[in-house]
Amino acid sequence: MAEVTVRAADGGSFSGYLATPKSGKGPGVVVIQEIFGVNEVMRQITDGLAGQGFTAFCPDLFWRFKPGIQITDKTEAEWKQAVGYFQRFDVDKGVDDLKAALAELRNHPACKDKVGAVGFCLGGKLAYLMATRTDVDCSVGYYGVGIQDALGEAKNIKGSLLLHIAGKDEFVPPPAQEKIHAGLKGNSHVTMYDYPDCGHAFARPGGAHWNQKAADQAGKRSLEFFRRHLGG
Repeated sequence: MAEVTVRAADGGSFSGYLATPKSGKGPGVVVIQEIFGVNEVMRQITDGLAGQGFTAFCPDLFWRFKPGIQITDKTEAEWKQAVGYFQRFDVDKGVDDLKAALAELRNHPACKDKVGAVGFCLGGKLAYLMATRTDVDCSVGYYGVGIQDALGEAKNIKGSLLLHIAGKDEFVPPPAQEKIHAGLKGNSHVTMYDYPDCGHAFARPGGAHWNQKAADQAGKRSLEFFRRHLGG
């Protein structure tokens, strides 16, 4: 496991956490953070993908205002910090940084062939935007917040997109979920799975809404999706 530095398109640089498979080389996956930074949970997810044969890279997307954020969801103070970071985050700049991270991963000697992306919460929306704005081969979004406001970009999706939608998501209420379904229904590039009894972040280990059964099911679906579209 290693820290990798990425040069931003508009100047400056940022770091990311890279995990490689035992074989030394595999298809790439960009792991897109939640609002808590590249913390232990994100690193565990990155390591888990490497354990499945992928070269996984989780870039620090909050670097523009505070590099190296690594907080948890365990205290009210940390939640307030995280929400503050979310409110300061520039989505368009974030996608630009993901493009740079994607290019860095494609060129890394441990990455072969295709590259996908997976994101959670804020990262879930960014995974959707990677599908609409970049040349990523496939993308997976978990309970993405704000996708309903970017459905006009769906026509730009060229790769494959998988979305996991939590039915009891307090940050993506039923009206927003209905818009997402209506806006993406019939799009041959998009697959959507609903988890009716799950709250936001049902796949975050140790989180308030952690649901083992749903997390395992979503994880299996995501892994099969990556193997189908990326190989490995």
